[in-house]
Amino acid sequence: MAVDLAKVAKEKGIRYFLISFTDLFGVVRSKLVPAAAIKEMQKDGAGFAGFAAHLDLTPADSDMFALPDADALIQLPWKPEVGWLPADIYLNGAPVEHAPRVVLQNVLGQAKKQGYTVKTGVECEYFILTPQGTELADGADTQAKPCYDQSALMRRYDMISEICDYMLQLGWNPYQNDHEDANGQFEMNWDYTDALETADRHTFFKYMVRTVAENYGFRATFMPKPMQSLTGNGCHVHVSVWDKTGKKNLMEDKKGELGLSPLAYNFIGGLLKNAEGMTAITNPVVNSYKRINAPRTTSGATWSPNTVTYSGNNRTHMIRIPDTNRIEIRLADGAVNPYLLQASMIAAGLWGVENKVDPGKRYDIDMYAEGHKVKNAPKLPLNMLDAIRLFEKNAVAKQALGAEFHAAYVKLKMQEWDSFMHHFSDWERNNALDV
Repeated sequence: MAVDLAKVAKEKGIRYFLISFTDLFGVVRSKLVPAAAIKEMQKDGAGFAGFAAHLDLTPADSDMFALPDADALIQLPWKPEVGWLPADIYLNGAPVEHAPRVVLQNVLGQAKKQGYTVKTGVECEYFILTPQGTELADGADTQAKPCYDQSALMRRYDMISEICDYMLQLGWNPYQNDHEDANGQFEMNWDYTDALETADRHTFFKYMVRTVAENYGFRATFMPKPMQSLTGNGCHVHVSVWDKTGKKNLMEDKKGELGLSPLAYNFIGGLLKNAEGMTAITNPVVNSYKRINAPRTTSGATWSPNTVTYSGNNRTHMIRIPDTNRIEIRLADGAVNPYLLQASMIAAGLWGVENKVDPGKRYDIDMYAEGHKVKNAPKLPLNMLDAIRLFEKNAVAKQALGAEFHAAYVKLKMQEWDSFMHHFSDWERNNALDV
């Protein structure tokens, strides 16, 4: 036991710990543990009934136990007497193989065996709404092209600067905050790091933003398309592959096309080849498909892909090459599970490296205006059901992410789709009552 949490609690004034795990639908489940009990919890884990979360378990299954990762402790900046601990869940003494954090660790373990360290960063977009979630919180945020609007940004200065200050305090090295392309939408950027740490931070960031927004009387949402006519919430991920020491970036090659190495292009090839099959993870809810297949928004562009293509520094494609040291994948949305996002993209990319997959032609056209000229590029799924079926057929997802996870995810997502189909909407009534 490298880190003694009981000792840390005394040193840092922590009175309570949130021992947390993230289920398949991205919901963070926690128990609030007093510091007086953390020694036992660190040894044996906090008990949970697995069926009560979105996991493939039954009411008859034994309790599962969440063992906290003491090295990943985050002390809540706005309530420092509480420490947040991401945890890995165990059932009958063995890891729950379909738990998202376990899935990511398994993927990273395979990468290590291949001699790779993967570093990533994420760009998380979110809207600030009224508490009911039906309207923008800022009624004056009405510009047709609101991106980078200084006035709208500064009207939310207190809230955004508070979040940024917290990230500075946590050592995340945030470097910019901006008003995004939709009215009421914002993005905050911080440094990249190892993929597991990025996923933990991504999970905490969503919790932190929602909490701070609530304290200001607002509601923050990462929902993919919360407003019909506005640009949706993306979650772009930047990826670089390094050697096993983490000191040499293997994607860089000054002699390579756009400064990238053959390994980088094989990684892109793996992503392109598996994009359709991984969309059920990167775009995991019914609402996701109103973002990636959206018509033109009020700003003039959706900034989201619907075709599987790559380009140079061109944001109209699914994959962008912004620099010589990384690639940007623009597929995922705000609903994505932080752990499964990393796991799926890394698994697909490294499969491409292992199999030396050629990414094919790079397109430098404006896909929004000239996409019709690309004849054979695959299209992303039109809805969640199509995405689930493509994921179910994807051999790379099953092999790299684990058969247990693959089956569990398909099962629970099909249940979610069935629930959606059982919902009776006003649209149906309005369009079919008098047929």
